[in-house]
Amino acid sequence: MSTAGAGVPAGLRRYAELDQRLLAAVKGINILPTVAWPASLERRMIAAYDRGRYVLPEVGYARPDLAAVRAELAAIEREAGREDPLGDYLARSAESWRIAAQMLEAVGSAGVTAPSIALYGRPGDAIPGSARSNLDAARYFVALSDELGSDRLADDVDESIPADVLRDELARTLDGFFGAGAIRVEVDPELTAKAAAGATRIRLRGGTAFSGYDRHQLLAHEAFVHSLTALNGRAQPLLASLARTSPRVTATQEGLAVFAELMSGAIDIARLKRISLRILAIDMALEGADFVEVYRFFRERGQNAADSFHSAQRVFRGVPLTGGAAFAKDNVYLSGLLTVHTFFRWAFKQRRMDLLRCLFAGKLALHDVVSLEPHFASGAIAPPRWLPPWMQHAHGLAGKLAFSVFINGIQMERVQLGELTLSL
Repeated sequence: MSTAGAGVPAGLRRYAELDQRLLAAVKGINILPTVAWPASLERRMIAAYDRGRYVLPEVGYARPDLAAVRAELAAIEREAGREDPLGDYLARSAESWRIAAQMLEAVGSAGVTAPSIALYGRPGDAIPGSARSNLDAARYFVALSDELGSDRLADDVDESIPADVLRDELARTLDGFFGAGAIRVEVDPELTAKAAAGATRIRLRGGTAFSGYDRHQLLAHEAFVHSLTALNGRAQPLLASLARTSPRVTATQEGLAVFAELMSGAIDIARLKRISLRILAIDMALEGADFVEVYRFFRERGQNAADSFHSAQRVFRGVPLTGGAAFAKDNVYLSGLLTVHTFFRWAFKQRRMDLLRCLFAGKLALHDVVSLEPHFASGAIAPPRWLPPWMQHAHGLAGKLAFSVFINGIQMERVQLGELTLSL
C-alpha cells in the first residue's frame, strides 16, 4: 500500500488527497475483466470453428452500476482544476475513468463503441507528424510481412515452451532484476490473453505453448515496462495513482511496451503483422463485419483456429457480434508504438534524454512527462527506481536514436538501385 501524501508539502497536499479519492473511486472499475469471455466458451467455440461450424457465440455480461462512481469522478475533475500540472493530470485521469465507467455501463451493447474510441482512438486517426493514418500503417506492415514471407521465414517460430516451464524461467530472471519475490509469475487457465502483467504478478495462459520470441517479448513488454512502471509508480511520494494504468495512458503504456520490444530486439515482422491485423479487423467490425467474418479474415491471413478466434474475440469484447460495433483497445498498440517512437526521436534531437527516463517513473502519458516536468525537478515526483535494461545503456540507445533521426531524412522514393551499387 502506497504512503503517497505522507510528508507532502502543504501546497501540494490537496492534490495527494484528490489522488487518494481518485484511487478509491476507480477501485471497482475493471475494464478487461468486465468485457472478458469465459475460457470454457472459447474452448468450445474454437473446437466448433475448427470443424467449420460457424455460429455466433452467445456471450453474456454483468453490467455494473457505476453512477455513484461517475458522480465522484466528475467532482474530482472539477476540484482538481487545470491551473497546476498536477491538477491537470488528476482532471484528465478522472475524465478518462468517467468515460470508461460509461463504457462499462453499456457492456453488451453497441454503446461500448463510442467511449472505447474516445479512450483508444479509431483506426483512421492520423499519425502525429504524418499525413497517413494508423490504418495506413497497419496495411503497410501487413503487406510488408506478406512480401517477406514472415510466416514461413521466421527463425524462432517453434512454440515448444510449456507455460509452467516459461513461468519458472521468467521467475528466475525477474528475481535477479527486481529482487526475490518482487514479481510472481503464475499460470492462469482462465486468462483470455496469452499473458498479462500487473505490478507484482505476471500471468501466463494455461494450456498454451510459447516460443523463444514470446519469452523475449514477455520480458521486454510485460515485465520491463508494465510491471516496472507499476512498481516505480508504487514508490511515488505524492501520486499513488501513478501505479495504476488509467484509460488515458493506455496508448502510451502499450506503445512504450511495443517500443521496448523493438529496442531490445524482441520483436519480429510477424508480431507487427499480428498487431496490424487487429487494427484492420477493428475497422472491418466498425464497417459492419460480424464475428464470423472477422474470424475468417484472421484465418485467411495465416492464423490457426485458436489464434483467429482469440484475435476476433479481442475486437468484439463487450459489444454485439453482429457487426457495426467494436472494442477499440487494440488500436493503441501500433498507434502508440509510432507515437512513442516519434517522441523518443524528438527527445533525442532536442537533447532531452531526461524526459525519456521520466517516462518510466509510473503509468504516465507522453503529455504528463512534459507537463509535470516542474514537479520532477522539485522532487515531488520521484525519478524511476528501475529502468529497462535497454534504457540503462544510454550510449547504445543514443546510437539507435541518432541513426533513426538521420536516416529518416533519406527519402526512399528517390533512391535508385544503380546509385546504391555504384557508391560502394
